[in-house]
Amino acid sequence: MPVLLGTRSTLLSNSLAAASGLLLITALSGCGMLDDRSERYVSAKEGKPLELPAGSEKANFSQVMPIRDVAVADASKLYPSSIPNPPDMTSEILDENYAIEELDGRVWLLVNDVPGRIWPAANAYMTERSLGVSFDSPQLGLLQSELLNFSKRARQLAELPSNPGADESKVVLQVRMAPGVRRKTTEIQIRKLTVDGQPQELVPWSGIANPTPEALDLQKRLLADMGGFLKAREENKSFSRAASGMVSDPLVKLLSSDEQASAIRMSLDYGRSWAEVSRGLTEAKVPVVDLNRSEGWFYVDYRTEDERESGWFDWFSDAEEPRHTHTVTLIESDEDIVITAERLQTYDGENTAPDLLKELFDYLY
Repeated sequence: MPVLLGTRSTLLSNSLAAASGLLLITALSGCGMLDDRSERYVSAKEGKPLELPAGSEKANFSQVMPIRDVAVADASKLYPSSIPNPPDMTSEILDENYAIEELDGRVWLLVNDVPGRIWPAANAYMTERSLGVSFDSPQLGLLQSELLNFSKRARQLAELPSNPGADESKVVLQVRMAPGVRRKTTEIQIRKLTVDGQPQELVPWSGIANPTPEALDLQKRLLADMGGFLKAREENKSFSRAASGMVSDPLVKLLSSDEQASAIRMSLDYGRSWAEVSRGLTEAKVPVVDLNRSEGWFYVDYRTEDERESGWFDWFSDAEEPRHTHTVTLIESDEDIVITAERLQTYDGENTAPDLLKELFDYLY
């Protein structure tokens, strides 16, 4: 069929314009620029009942898609007028109430409870396992057993030989507990200690620099046994006033300047501080772009969720790689570790360095 000159291009242009208009409308609805009518059903007033023509049979008319009646009380639950109170962040700090943790040749049992409640249960553990308690100091958080050499059950627990010799070394167990890094937690350590005869006093606690793999394995087994014992006695916990004095200054403090968070001070060694900061960033879901333990820094991506998303077109692209926006630094100062944060000049988003420090502190303590 003959077509006038220029008509073909005009038809093509009209088709493209119509398609572009449809695409624009779809994009605008996807980006949320159209009116949001999601709450109209809840607040809408009931209309007048449908009136049928005179002489019609009502049995011939019914709802093809019936709509359930919504009571006023039910409708209010869909869009509450007040925001509920936030949960108590100190009620459940750990996913597990008893967790064995290990770092740099040290192992401890992390308990989701305060030392004042754990101290009586630890004493009961020593008695029930035939270890006995020869000396104790609630203020120092130390329990020292009797000699293990003369109790068959204690020998088995401490993994001593079943056939002792005359020149066998004398052995005791020491239990040390202290307030944990995280609020309302207790950290428990156990060690087997060789002594010269019957001790006449409490042996001062001193950490073993390089424990053997066998010693570490024994500590883990003892801590697991104690954790099981404490868990079984959760309903029978008592409280020790003396052990409640086992509280010192918090191990993690948030420092501020001009009402803005400026640093975090941790009264821990460098290795433990590094591990806690790494855990805090992970639990806070702050992506780590790069890190260097020896130099003491984390490169992190602390953008908001909105800044990480590019809107409706995310559906057609791969997820964006984390980008370095802030730097977290650990610095040794006297006997503490000071943690600071810095925002890169190339980042022009909302989150500041004080924001990062405050959020990290919430997960550290």
